[in-house]
Amino acid sequence: MIAVDVSVNGRRYREEVEPRLLLSDFIRHRLGLTGTHVGCEHGVCGACTVRLDGVAVRSCLLLAAQVDDAEIVTVEGLAGAGELTALQQAFRRHHALQCGFCTPGILIAAEDLLAREGAPTRDEIVDMLSGQLCRCTGYTAIVDAIAEVAGT
Repeated sequence: MIAVDVSVNGRRYREEVEPRLLLSDFIRHRLGLTGTHVGCEHGVCGACTVRLDGVAVRSCLLLAAQVDDAEIVTVEGLAGAGELTALQQAFRRHHALQCGFCTPGILIAAEDLLAREGAPTRDEIVDMLSGQLCRCTGYTAIVDAIAEVAGT
C-alpha cells in the first residue's frame, strides 16, 4: 500500500492505496465522487477528465499513487455554494447535453481551455472537443455554449 495525501475539490484526503489503483477508480470508488465518468479506460473518450494542479488530465491514465500532494478538481468541484458556473449555465441554456455521460469531462476540459486561452475561437473550441467523445449531441450546442462564455 502507498500513502496518498491529496486535495480534491478543496477537501484534503489521506488514503492508503494499492500501487495499481487508477486515479479514476480512486475518485469514484474511494472518494464517492461519481461525476467523473469512466468510458474507454484508454484515455481516448475524455469522460474521466479532471483538473490536476490546474491542468486537464485523463484520470484513467494516472495512478492514484502519482497524485500525492496534488490538487484535483472534479466536476463536483466546479460549482461553488450550490451556484452553477457560467459554463454550466450556458450548457443548460444551449441544451448542450443529452445523455450527460460525456458532460463532466467536457466541462472540465472546457474550463481548462477557457482558463488557458481566455477567449478561444470556435476553431480552438472544436479542436479541444476533438479529445472529447460525445455520442449524442453532434457538438454544435456544446460549441455554442463554450463560445458564449468565451465571448466569441
